[in-house]
Amino acid sequence: MTSPSQVEEALAGGRLTIDLAALQANWRAMREASGDAATAAVVKSDGYGLGIEPVARALQAAGCGTFFVALPDEGRRVREAIGEAEIFVLAGLTGDNARAYRHAGLAPVLNSSNDVAVWARLAREAETPLPCALHIDTGMNRLGLTPAEADDLAADAAALAALAPTLVMSHLACADEPDHPLNGEQLARFKAAARQFPGVRRSLANSAGVFLGADFHFDLTRPGIALYGGECVVGMPAHTQPVATLEGRILQVREAKRAESVGYGATHVLDRDSRIAVVGVGYGDGYPRAASGSGVPMSTAGSGAVGAIGGHRAPVLGRVSMDLTAFDVTDVPEPVLEKAEWVELIGRTIPVDEAARAAGTIGYELLTHLGRRYVRHYVGDTKNGN
Repeated sequence: MTSPSQVEEALAGGRLTIDLAALQANWRAMREASGDAATAAVVKSDGYGLGIEPVARALQAAGCGTFFVALPDEGRRVREAIGEAEIFVLAGLTGDNARAYRHAGLAPVLNSSNDVAVWARLAREAETPLPCALHIDTGMNRLGLTPAEADDLAADAAALAALAPTLVMSHLACADEPDHPLNGEQLARFKAAARQFPGVRRSLANSAGVFLGADFHFDLTRPGIALYGGECVVGMPAHTQPVATLEGRILQVREAKRAESVGYGATHVLDRDSRIAVVGVGYGDGYPRAASGSGVPMSTAGSGAVGAIGGHRAPVLGRVSMDLTAFDVTDVPEPVLEKAEWVELIGRTIPVDEAARAAGTIGYELLTHLGRRYVRHYVGDTKNGN
């Protein structure tokens, strides 16, 4: 299946192919890894950059019935795309937008005493309990009720009756490092806090948390990056299939001589006679300038990112610019290069986390920064997902 894009392929410098069948397979794999726990899907930040509506529809077709988003507008978009589902909003409840949550059937994740007061007030006005989740901070010191606030709420029968919490949750800070001592500390704190809300479902594990074992699964797991084919545990390959393939159109293949320079700042000087493929993707499309082959400070050591043509790797030369990136295709066999129209920037040959590390970042950031100039193709059967 191919879905139309707002950008025509003939007019685009790059294309992004999203394999919805792989996305569905990844959700099923995470469901299997979650043991007896139910498995939700995190689709925030526009479905990790891949399109929140098609991503949510595909996951629902695979059997997913619970979704997490970051902001209420994302929740509204998911509701309009898929209809019936349980949708939790991780952040953003205010006195100004609480009614919009109720109108769209969204369950806020209550992160503070103020959130609790806002939602309880709306429930009393509506004269009906309103579903929500309670987020208890167990060690990240980001969002979440403090243990003391959770204690106070647990003792407030009237507030609990108004709130009607359907989930109590926390978020792991170091799940991607399985041996980090904070994992065990957070687990113990979460068990103690959740015990105060008997009969309410519990959720702690993100993608990496699923692989910490059954003790972390509780009633509901919340995979995110693993659904999209990204690595979730430090030092381990991705547990799931790649979903996104990003390609740049080859605009020109040119010859350059040894000792000539490439790109802005003349930062890369060729050490041999070379063939250079110039593609129509740059940092204006979300392909990071920090992935440059030279001349840009990066967070990690290395010589920059690599593309691929027909499975043959081709390093980035010089600086990534706003609209263009140069690749060294000298070692790509002539018959392959003659037929090539695209360079793979992310995909099966160049995993998203490899491309991200070359730019000194993480796969999450690279995916969620993908631009709007790409033609987008959605492929894979999303109907037979159960």
